[in-house]
Amino acid sequence: MPDLETVRREIERMRIQMGRQRKEILQLQRAGLGTASAEALLSRMDAKVEGLCAQRDALKAAQPRATRGRVLGGRTW
Repeated sequence: MPDLETVRREIERMRIQMGRQRKEILQLQRAGLGTASAEALLSRMDAKVEGLCAQRDALKAAQPRATRGRVLGGRTW
């Protein structure tokens, strides 16, 4: 199972890709071309990101309490 940072990086990468995909869809729409397949790809990417977010939340909840919410060298609140 990937660690929390790996999942966070993957979410960030996928969100950047989704932004690029949205821009491409807008360009295709302006050109008057069909965008059904591009929109289907975007919806699959969105579902993947939602799954990664759920995985991230589960990993975050599974972390020991001592390592969550601490400032470097600071107190636990």
